[in-house]
Amino acid sequence: MKKARLTLAALAISAATLFSFKAFEGGAVKGTVTPADKAVRAWAISETDTVRADVQNGTFEIKDVKPGNYNVIIEAQEPFANTRKKDVVVTEGQTTDVGEIQLQPKN
Repeated sequence: MKKARLTLAALAISAATLFSFKAFEGGAVKGTVTPADKAVRAWAISETDTVRADVQNGTFEIKDVKPGNYNVIIEAQEPFANTRKKDVVVTEGQTTDVGEIQLQPKN
């Protein structure tokens, strides 16, 4: 009888532990870059997180981004400069569309 109670208690604790954790559901950041052939990578950078994705055919989507406030940086090829978009807010489970980012020539 004592062994059955211990087994039941262990099962209850195990079940409570499994249901007490919430699965991480990251957000995403997407957008387009002009000129499309001069953009290499898109970076989402915050004080505690850095995530990146390749730019393909002028579009990007950075996935599994933790909720928070980010700078999005587009890494560019010559003769264009890297470009930054400030204060991009990422919400859990949502995709933030930053729209079109235009690369500027280096000075």
